[in-house]
Amino acid sequence: MVLLAFIICVLASIAITPLVKKFAFAIGAVDKPNYRKVHQRIMPRMGGLAIFISFLIGMIVLRPDSPFNGAIIIGSFIIILTGVLDDRFELSAKVKLAGQLLAASIVVVYGGVQMDFIKLPFGGTIEFGYFSIPLTILWIVAITNAINLIDGLDGLAAGVSTIALLTISLMAFMKGDLYVMSVALIVAGSAIGFLKYNFHPAKIFMGDTGALFLGFIISVLSLLGFKNVTVVSLIIPIIILGVPISDTIFAIIRRKLNNQPISAPDKSHLHHCLLRTGYTHKQTVLIIYAIALMFGLAAIIFSMATVWGAIIMIAVITLAIELFVESVGLISNDYKPLLNFVRSGTKKNL
Repeated sequence: MVLLAFIICVLASIAITPLVKKFAFAIGAVDKPNYRKVHQRIMPRMGGLAIFISFLIGMIVLRPDSPFNGAIIIGSFIIILTGVLDDRFELSAKVKLAGQLLAASIVVVYGGVQMDFIKLPFGGTIEFGYFSIPLTILWIVAITNAINLIDGLDGLAAGVSTIALLTISLMAFMKGDLYVMSVALIVAGSAIGFLKYNFHPAKIFMGDTGALFLGFIISVLSLLGFKNVTVVSLIIPIIILGVPISDTIFAIIRRKLNNQPISAPDKSHLHHCLLRTGYTHKQTVLIIYAIALMFGLAAIIFSMATVWGAIIMIAVITLAIELFVESVGLISNDYKPLLNFVRSGTKKNL
C-alpha cells in the first residue's frame, strides 16, 4: 500500500504541476530576474502547491494511523498559505517568520511533537523541561529556513529534500517506524514528480510554497523519527540535512564577518561558489546531489556505529566539511586556515 501511495504521488505531481504553472501565471506569482538570480527570464513560482496537493492525495490514499496526523496537516496548511502569499505578494521576513512559528507551534503544542530529553553517551540524561517547546519550535523553523536558503538553482531544493526524505524513510523502516517511513515516502514521491518540471532547465519554480513546505515536513519527520534518544541519535538528522544546515551556518558566519544582517541576501551560497569555479548549472546541482547522498549514507553508517566510532566519524565529517568550505570559498576566498596550514607543512617537508 505504501508503494502504491508513493507511485500515486509521483503521478499526481506530474499531472498537477502544469495546472499550478497556469495558475501561477494567472495570478502573477512569478519570479523576475535580478542580480542575485541565475535565471534570465520571468518564471512561474508557487510550484510547491503541486507537491502539497500530491502529498494530501497520498495521505488520503494511505490513511496512516497516527495521533500526529491532524497537527501535521494543519501545520502544513499554515506553512503552505504563508508560502503562497509570499510567492504572490513577497511578504516581509517578519510575516513569513510569524507563519512558520504558528505552523511549528501547532505541531509542538497541539500535536505533542517535542524533544523532551536526550541521553548522554557516557551515562546520564538531560531533561529539557520547559525549554522543550521553544527548542523544538526552533528546530522546525531553522530546518524550514535552511531548505529555503538552498533553493537557488533548478531542481536543487527539490532534489536535496528528496534525498533527505528517502534517507529518513529508510532509517525509519530500519527502526520499525512505519508512520515516518510512509509519510516521508509520499512527500518524496510528490517532490520527484515535481522534478520533471523543475530540473534544469526548469519550467516552474517551487517558490517559498514548496521550500517552506518541504523544510517543515522534513523537520517534523526528523523529530518524530529521532527524538528522545541519545546525543548520537540526535545528530543523525543533522547529518542527513548536512547540505542545507552547513550552507546556512556558513552563510551566517559569512554575513557576521562582513558586518551584514543575518537575513541579508548574497551570492555566496554553495551553489554560487560552485558556479564561480566553472561548473555548469546542471553539474553544480548534480554535485550537490552527490554531496547530499554522501551525507545520507554517512547518517546510515553513523546510526550503526559505536559511541567512539560515532565520535571519530563526526570529527572526520567536520574536517571534510571545513576543507571543502575553504576550497570553494564558502566563507570568503581568503578564508583558508586549514589549507594554508597543510600547504605550509608540505613546503617544510619538501
